[in-house]
Amino acid sequence: MSRPRVALFATCLTDTLYPDTAKAMLRLLERLGCEVDFPQEQTCCGQLHFNTGYPGYARPLARDYARIFDGYDYVVAPSGSCGGMVREIHPGLCGPSLAVERTYELSEFLVDVLGVEDVGAYFPYRVTYHPTCHSLRMLGVGEKPLRLLRAVTGLELVELPQAEQCCGFGGTFALKNAETSTAMLADKMRSVQDTAAQVLTAGDNSCLMHIGGGLSRLRTGVRTVHLAEILASTKEEPWAPATP
Repeated sequence: MSRPRVALFATCLTDTLYPDTAKAMLRLLERLGCEVDFPQEQTCCGQLHFNTGYPGYARPLARDYARIFDGYDYVVAPSGSCGGMVREIHPGLCGPSLAVERTYELSEFLVDVLGVEDVGAYFPYRVTYHPTCHSLRMLGVGEKPLRLLRAVTGLELVELPQAEQCCGFGGTFALKNAETSTAMLADKMRSVQDTAAQVLTAGDNSCLMHIGGGLSRLRTGVRTVHLAEILASTKEEPWAPATP
């Protein structure tokens, strides 16, 4: 059986600010038997433009996406937010395309396409999981990230109170409605701290950036780690916290 040819869609935020997540995805997918490529021409999915009320600027980006990722068996992203933009919004901007239809968020690709839950990961920390809004409500990934986390050796998974409440980021929402966003963030941070977790994980670096910034300012000691980095961690190549 041939190896699935997978394109890594890193997304703007991950590529620019959290490259370790993309590197972790590469290690993980190759470990699971995928042939992984990173199309150098890839750029923004257009979500920022579309959500701010400029679909005309998002449309050429959607067309570029369909062209750049055409020909791959699958496209995998470390973001339910960008994955949701591609799958749910792009068809209305530029019509249907195989690249759009074959785009998956990481956890749904692992569980639904590769059919695996135990990816051979090792992560000896107390962890809680925040289900990001777009992955939960737009893509409907449901329990898939939790099923993957429960199979990680050494990981103690603790339930996050009021997990489905938004963290308050919402892209430009945090800028346009700063006071409301900050109040929502305070509620989310309180829930995280109530778990006594060492690590907060999620499938979107945007939410982790927002929550992690607040937790850092409060000096809670809770680290934020993308799901991909946990799943890529093994006993032979364990995840190591960055030096503050």
